[in-house]
Amino acid sequence: MQDWIFGTPEGDWVSMGVPSNGCYDIPSGVIFSYPVTCKNGQYKIVEGLEITNQDREKMQKSYQELIAEQEAIRHLLT
Repeated sequence: MQDWIFGTPEGDWVSMGVPSNGCYDIPSGVIFSYPVTCKNGQYKIVEGLEITNQDREKMQKSYQELIAEQEAIRHLLT
């Protein structure tokens, strides 16, 4: 919250769970942990970071876990 409110230091970023904009192969709208910069109470996803194949696999595994959790409770949402 401190970084979100007061901003991240110039040239630095933090991880925040925010709605995906489709970058890093995570579909848009999914709440996912991304590297972000913050300024004036706004956040912006840091795009273009080099992601190794191993990191990409971990991100996809996390995404699949989120989808499985969503499916497990879908009946409670309707």
